[in-house]
Parts: sequence; C-alpha cells; structure tokens
Amino acid sequence: MNSNALYFFGYLGVFNGLILSIYFFFFTAKKHLSAYLFGALLLMLTIRIWKSVAYFFDYNLSKTYLQIGLTACFFIGPFLYFFTKAETAQIRKIPRSWIQQILFCLIAILTVGAIFPYQSSAPVWGHYIIPAIYMQWGIYVAASLLLIIPVLKRITKKEPVKPHEKWVLAICALVSIIYACYIWSFFNLTKGSYINGAIWFSLAIYLVVFALLYRKKTNDLFFENTRKYIDKKLDQTEAERMIGRLQKAMIEKELFKNPNLKVNDLAKEINISGAQLSQLLNDNCEKSFTVFVNEYRINEACRILSENSNLTIEAIGEEVGFNSKSTFFATFKKIRGLTPSAFQQSMSTDL
Repeated sequence: MNSNALYFFGYLGVFNGLILSIYFFFFTAKKHLSAYLFGALLLMLTIRIWKSVAYFFDYNLSKTYLQIGLTACFFIGPFLYFFTKAETAQIRKIPRSWIQQILFCLIAILTVGAIFPYQSSAPVWGHYIIPAIYMQWGIYVAASLLLIIPVLKRITKKEPVKPHEKWVLAICALVSIIYACYIWSFFNLTKGSYINGAIWFSLAIYLVVFALLYRKKTNDLFFENTRKYIDKKLDQTEAERMIGRLQKAMIEKELFKNPNLKVNDLAKEINISGAQLSQLLNDNCEKSFTVFVNEYRINEACRILSENSNLTIEAIGEEVGFNSKSTFFATFKKIRGLTPSAFQQSMSTDL
C-alpha cells in the first residue's frame, strides 16, 4: 500500500471513528451505560490513531500532539474493560469504583504531563511514561479477555451466543489486535509496523459501520435492549400453549436430529425470537435450549438401543443428532446416569 493510500485510509478511519463516537454518545435510540462506554472507547482510540497517522507522515510533528495522543491512550484499556464488564455482567449504572479509576487515571496522566511535558522531557516519556502506558493498557486488555472466557467456552460447545455477546467479542479482539500492533512497533520488531495499528483501527471502524448499516439499528448490540422480553414473563396459559407447539414440532418433524440445530431455527417453528424461546424454556421448563434438545436426542437413542438395532452406538449417536461420539456418551450419562452400552445391556437383561 503506497503512502497516499495509507494517508487517506488512516485519516478516513480517524474521521469515521470520531463520527461514530459522537453517534454512540448522543444519537443511539436508547441511552445505555454500554453505549456511552463504547463511545468513550472509540473516542480515545480515535485520538490515539490520529496521533499515529499524523506522526507517521510528519516526524517533525509538535510533541504536544504526541502527548495528547498518548494521554488518550491511557484511557483505552479502562474503557475497554468497563464496556466489557458492563455487557458481560449486565451492569446498568456505572459503579463508583469505575468513576474513581477514571478520575485517578485523569489526575495521574495530567500531573505527569504537567511535570514532564513531552516537548522538553521526551527521554523521560520514551524510557518510563510510554512503557507504563502500554503496560497499563495491556493489563486492562488481559482483564477484558478474562471476562469473555465464559462466552468463548459456550462457542466451543456450540451453544447459542447472543448478538451483544458477539459484539463484545469482536470489540475485544480488535482492540487486542491494535494493542499488539503498537507493542510490535514499540519494540521495533518490524520496520514500518507503526502504522499497522491505524490500519486495523480503520478496518474495525468499517466493521462497525457495516454492522450498523446492515442491521439498520443497534437494538441487539447491547444487553439492555435484549431485556424487553426477559423482564416480562408470558402468561402461564400462553406459555403452556407455546411449549405444546414446540414439543409437537420437535416430535413430528424430528428437529432434534439436525446436529446443527440453533435456537433461532427452533424459535421460527413457533414464530418467536431466539431470546423469547430461551426465556420460555428457562422460565417454564427450567432448562436451557441445549438441555431441552439433548433430552429429545437421548430419548430417541434409548428407543433405538432398546430395539436391539444393528447400528453401532456411535452410529446411533449420529442418527439422533450428535456431532461426536464423546459428546453423545457424556450427554447420555449425564441425563440417564449410565453409558449407552450399560443402558443397552440393562435392556437385554430385562428381556
């Protein structure tokens, strides 16, 4: 990529980042803590990237601008962590401890900047302050990644993940990549790597724009907007009617045999959303979507095993909708309390 393209691409990302941060601060349909935190995160990243692009194309840039960019950098980690925590822990009101952390960071970086201005203390910044800023950023990134481990585990188990959880995963991943680019550049591991952070930021901004344009809304990008149904339970009679329709669809169409069955696929059968189906099962069956489907699979497996089928146990697991033998065995034992082989032997003994 030539210099003109990099210049255009970098500054376009900065401009779009600024517009998006303003959008999340002032123009989202509903005002939520997560939206404000995300807007703040975008603003800090935008200022940091602006400094990077400006400095990359003008090494004589005033050190005052460099200090502004690095000051903003000091807040990227905290706002990433607060945003991630707000979404994963479903926090609606900013905790006092967060306000205290933000004020502490603000006072600390302004005090250090006043005592050691970059313009006259560049060596101090290069040897001590900048490494401290990157270390603090890295600590918050690591803390944010720890928060999303439960979501990653659900993905590996092929369990449903909500849109706002995917949104958080994407933001954490992109900020981590940007951080890695700056660390890579700080240690001068690759010539010209300094601009990579700006490139990744621009790509991230285009991803956000695409998500907004594609969805034409931000209603499911924050957990607060997914609670509309959750905060309102169905009438018992209506819930029983919907469960009856759900059970009928599962039995007559044998939907459970689809190994790739998703919560939204099943929800469509009774004309509700995936979030509504999950809440319906939790409130009225006290089961997750995965447990609900697996019970049908195990019941069908028991029926086949009791008929002395010529199918192998592994083939039976595949027949009823399991992707792997190990998952079939583990689920069977969890629900029935014994292995498929033991169940088959017990049925033979009864005969």
